[in-house]
Amino acid sequence: MFTLGVILEVVANVALAKLGAGIGAGLAAIGAGIGIGRIGGGAVEAIARQPEAAGDIRSNMIVSAALIEGAAFFAMVICFLILFV
Repeated sequence: MFTLGVILEVVANVALAKLGAGIGAGLAAIGAGIGIGRIGGGAVEAIARQPEAAGDIRSNMIVSAALIEGAAFFAMVICFLILFV
């Protein structure tokens, strides 16, 4: 049975794998940008509807945006590992 390391070594030498890693990193960045934009828009809309809850909404928005950025960073790291391993 193949391990992930062996598969990554075999695939890293193929030009298509490098192209795929670049596309994957780009998609991770675009997805994170879209997600954070939707969170920001929803938060602004929620604050406009209920201004007294602005502090709670803002803190939840920041935590959610940080989690999305963490997931996008993890996806980019995996793409770069495929690229350089």
